[in-house]
Order: sequence, then structure tokens, then C-alpha cells
Amino acid sequence: MTDTVVKPESTRGIVYKEVTWPLRHIELAGLHWPALASGTQTCPVVMLHGWLDNSLTFARLAPELAESRDVYAVDMAGHGCSGHRPVGQSYQLMDYVADLAELIDRYFCNGSTEKVDLVGHSLGGIVCVLYAAAFPEHVRNLVMIDSLGPISRPPKETIPQLRKAIRKRLTGSGKPVVYPDTETAGKAREGGLSPLSPEAAMTLIPRNMKPVDGGYVWRTDPRLRHPSPMMLEEAQVIASLATVTSRALFIRAEKGLLSKREGWQPRLDAMPHLETVTVPGGHHCHLDGDVEPVRQAIRMFINDDK
Repeated sequence: MTDTVVKPESTRGIVYKEVTWPLRHIELAGLHWPALASGTQTCPVVMLHGWLDNSLTFARLAPELAESRDVYAVDMAGHGCSGHRPVGQSYQLMDYVADLAELIDRYFCNGSTEKVDLVGHSLGGIVCVLYAAAFPEHVRNLVMIDSLGPISRPPKETIPQLRKAIRKRLTGSGKPVVYPDTETAGKAREGGLSPLSPEAAMTLIPRNMKPVDGGYVWRTDPRLRHPSPMMLEEAQVIASLATVTSRALFIRAEKGLLSKREGWQPRLDAMPHLETVTVPGGHHCHLDGDVEPVRQAIRMFINDDK
């Protein structure tokens, strides 16, 4: 693991560092907020962002959690400054879980019984909960922000989903859009499935763009937008959630992507040590608008030693 000090990203003066973590088949990048003060808390916090975002999604949350412990935010494969999957591969959900397993085993736990606190938003929350289910010995606390397990599909959709994914893989991603400047790209990022304020969009943009002749293009791998060839059934999701033995917190955003979906109660009931808190805001409640309710909920949860 290598660290490079970067400018302060908090009014409290906490400085983050650029980090790279070479894995066997890919190099991941991210940010490290060193603990502001030494104390008894040695368990690091590892944070994973959502789909098409990057580690700067935690720019307003991480400095608060770094009061007494090290905080790391990871760019998942194909996102931010991390490497892209090789040609011929795609972005399978379980490969993200495998990346996280190697990252934690090699750089945080070193094969021992040490543990981390995991905080994941959206896709990052899905990856974190699957890792917590598969490797409970390395997870002390789990926080899921507007996230409660993988998207599922009924068995009858298996082959249509496979066909759609393969056809997209064969046709490719098309020519990338070149934006004249990052502000124009920020305007584009404000819309979409989970709209963002201009301020929140421009927080993410610098790490998601790269310069080319004539302007800027997305740094994120275009294959991230390809459909997944295989998805879990709901029964598999519930069975997976039921095996999570660590303490878990589900942060439900009042106007988030999950707010209008029905049928979540079996997932909530499946996790034996789950707490739920509802906060104002949308899908990016940890980044956009008043983030203090999210900060407070996570800070109280991960610092509770019970």
C-alpha cells in the first residue's frame, strides 16, 4: 500500500492521502483519512461507494469518522482511479466481493483475526453485506446506506437477462462523449437515476473524469453500464442476509431509491443483528444536503462497543 498526501478536504483540517492497493489481477486506488487523534480505537473503517461514483462520495462523511480511527475509501474496479478489468471480462457482483476479500486479507487483516468496520453506499453496501456474510471473522460492524442486499430477479428472467447481457457485450459500449469542460460534465451528472445537486456532482467529477484532446471523458469503464448476465433469486438474497452475524445498520433515506419499493420486510427480518434508522434526503444522503443525520447515526453505531 502506498500513500500520497493530498490537500485538506475538511474545515477541520483533516488531510486525506491518495492510496493504491496492488492486488493480484488489478490495482485499486482510494483515499485515506488518518485518525485525527490517537486513542483506543484501532479498528479501521473501510468504505465502498455506489455504482458510477468514487471514493469522494464520502468526502463529507469520512473526516468526521476519522476523529479516532483510520478511514479508507476505496474506488472499486472500473471506478475512479482504480484499474479496469481486462478485455474479455465484465463487472460481476461477486468479483467485487472477491476484490474486497483480497484487499482486506492482504492490507488490513494480514490473514489474522483482525476486523474492520465496513460502510457501503448502494452498490458498495451490497458488496459489503455479501463480504460480511462470507467472511464474518473480519467484520465487526456493517453499515449500509440506502442499500439492503443485491437486486434479485425471478427464475423465469434468467435466460432473457443472459441474452440481454451477451448481446450488449457483443455490440460494445459505443463512442465516449467528450465534454468541453468538467462543469459541463457535472451538469450531466446532476441528472440520472439518482439526481445530485451541483455541489455534490462537482465533488465526484474530478475523480471520475480524465482529459483528452478536445475536453474530458469519463474515467469510469463504460462496461460498468452493461447488464449483469446472472442475478440472484430473492430466496438466495434472503438466505445470504440471514448468515450475517456482525452488527449491522441500515440507513434508510426518506427519498432514496428504496423508499418506494415494497416487499423489503423479509430482508429486514432475515438479518439477526440489524438496526434501522431513517434519515432525510435522497439516495446520496451521505453526500448531498444535510448529511449530519447520517454522520451521527454512523458515528454512534460504529463507536458503540456493546
